[in-house]
Amino acid sequence: IGIDLVAMCVNDLIVQGAEPLFFLDYYAAAKLDPNVATSVVKGIAAGCVEAGCALLGGETAEMPGLYARGDYDLAGFAVGAAERNRLLPRDVHAGDVLFGLPSSGVHSNGYSLVRNVVKHAGLAWSATAPFARDLNLAKALLTPTRIYVKPLLAALKATPHIVALAHITGGGFPDNLPRVLPSGLGVALDLSTFAPPPVFRWLAETGGVAASEMLRTFNCGIGMVVVASEPAASEVESALRAVGEKPVRIGEVIEADAERVVTHGTLTF
Repeated sequence: IGIDLVAMCVNDLIVQGAEPLFFLDYYAAAKLDPNVATSVVKGIAAGCVEAGCALLGGETAEMPGLYARGDYDLAGFAVGAAERNRLLPRDVHAGDVLFGLPSSGVHSNGYSLVRNVVKHAGLAWSATAPFARDLNLAKALLTPTRIYVKPLLAALKATPHIVALAHITGGGFPDNLPRVLPSGLGVALDLSTFAPPPVFRWLAETGGVAASEMLRTFNCGIGMVVVASEPAASEVESALRAVGEKPVRIGEVIEADAERVVTHGTLTF
């Protein structure tokens, strides 16, 4: 949980082309449980190490009149820095190439639907995960969100031809891709280019969730999208591979007005 709190902040910074500098957290509960709080803070610290930013501190509050016993609330924020002339997005044009970077799982979004699917399946959280037989269901579904900061910072330094980044969070592809594009542009996604990990197949089949809803709710295996200038797409792909990423070419930028995310091919679970 702590890692995810950091990931949601620092991944949103890197898509601006910014390097995270520091992070602060807020933890509130009816009564502080030292074991739970320690576990959460350890996760936050681990996330900060992974992102290369400092954990400066935070606030802890006990509010028994507001929270139910056993519940807790988390919030956090991060500050980053970037050169003004290196901010993203910039100079995005029709024909530019979209590369998808793998996610580690569900990441931090869509859990209302996840809980409903688990309830529909009649499974206990301690049951063996149907899609990951070496883990129980709770641990498998709570696989920490990937933090993309260090590899993307290295790639941004290696090539000037990354023109936009999109963090695929709540709202999935239809909501997150258009917000990094200028007016009049959209994307065409080829769904046949990537195979969602088993957790998404289980959610879709068990919950009877349509492919369109999966794309709008989950990352479906692509946690970050890199937009590369079309003439230098191969250079960008090489730069991503050089920092340990496994980019998949999933589409391109197109001219578009009303419908800004169009798909072809089939999402195969």
